[in-house]
Amino acid sequence: MSDSERSGEARRKAEAVLAQRKKREDEFLQQREKEREAFAAKVARLRELRLAKEAAEAQTKPKAQAAAKRRKSDTQGP
Repeated sequence: MSDSERSGEARRKAEAVLAQRKKREDEFLQQREKEREAFAAKVARLRELRLAKEAAEAQTKPKAQAAAKRRKSDTQGP
């Protein structure tokens, strides 16, 4: 084998290794992006649930306070 044949073969091997590494890196980045999107969706869903809970509590709180005031005024009497 001549030097040019060896260097050509070495170059092909190096390019094959680089191509495999690039493919693995791309797959890793795609997987990481999927995980990031799943996490963002989870956070959005939890935020939505929390806001709905807070809104429901805010609606029932004035009613509960009014009922407590009525009970308090009923017990004090004239």
